[in-house]
Amino acid sequence: MDKEMEQFQKDLLKSVRQMKAGKAARKTQVALSPIAEARSRLGMSQSELADLMGVSTRTLQDWEQGRRKPTGAAQTLLRVAIAHPEALLDLKAA
Repeated sequence: MDKEMEQFQKDLLKSVRQMKAGKAARKTQVALSPIAEARSRLGMSQSELADLMGVSTRTLQDWEQGRRKPTGAAQTLLRVAIAHPEALLDLKAA
């Protein structure tokens, strides 16, 4: 085996040991959109929340990922979902 491959293997093994010890070089945190956070608190899948709101799953995904902004009644309902997720659970039960 050539020296370059041996060095690569040593570096890789060292990195794995560091990760296992909790000494990662960097950590990435992904912030959820308010819509995704509310959906998570509701314990609903994207398709479940989309059905409850009367929109397509794709539309809800676009809102969560910031590609589109909800308008009108959907915007109001999402504000309620974010502030009071339990209200949507009541709607689901009805």
